[in-house]
Amino acid sequence: MHPTVQQDISGPLPEGLASALRATAGDIATLLQGVPDTSIPVPQSQWTVGEAAAHLALANELMADLAAGHERPYGDGTPQSLAAANAQSLAAFAERGARPLAAMIAEQTDVFLDAVEQAASDATAAAPTLVTPLGSMDRTVLASYLLTHMLGHGYDLARAVDRPHMLDRDRVALCMPFMLSVMPRVADTAATAGLTVRYAIRLRGGAAFGVTLTDGTVQVTEGLPDRADCTILIEPVAFLLIALGRRNPWRAITRGQVVTWGRKPWLAPRFPTLFAAP
Repeated sequence: MHPTVQQDISGPLPEGLASALRATAGDIATLLQGVPDTSIPVPQSQWTVGEAAAHLALANELMADLAAGHERPYGDGTPQSLAAANAQSLAAFAERGARPLAAMIAEQTDVFLDAVEQAASDATAAAPTLVTPLGSMDRTVLASYLLTHMLGHGYDLARAVDRPHMLDRDRVALCMPFMLSVMPRVADTAATAGLTVRYAIRLRGGAAFGVTLTDGTVQVTEGLPDRADCTILIEPVAFLLIALGRRNPWRAITRGQVVTWGRKPWLAPRFPTLFAAP
């Protein structure tokens, strides 16, 4: 369904990230333009296709404003507050047409990238740390956040209209800066309380990182930790879908997308339950 993501030759973002953002926005726009009725329900969601697309358009606009250095309060980072902010923004935005929303999603992605480019070229720009709905981050992590967000909802839209999704190994790799930065923030304090364990997570053919829990404190590090209690080898797309709450971990395990080993391999199925997808 989607074109090959072209590598970025230059620019302020890591190689491939700007191209992946444009390609993903384009994939979503193309998908929406073929939808005659946006009142179709999105599977496992309270939204219709029109509402999900409107949310994406509004979120891309929000991200573009943040990239430009504007303050845009939007919840406090908890799933409940983000859901409330989403509902409020959708109630104030009436557009549900497929073509206008497709155009807005693509346009605001370009505005975002222009803002990143402008900030990088402006020697008088403020410090690059930006306040986002999921904490402070620089523009590179914010771009990774935008890609992750579009891929999650793009997957939902593709399922709703029975079309191939746009997730692939390369795009998941570009989501990792955001995923690693946000994991401590979205840890479920009730699930992690009293738990002490060291996980090694390896994406098949891709990134490797460690997650160490010490009586509820969560530390994420790049690279594999020493003496992990449980090592999880997982297919990249399955990893992102599980992390975003779009796929049941047991389904991935039964399909051979997850392999575990170590001193405590039985802790592998518990890992996704330690985090609350925003």
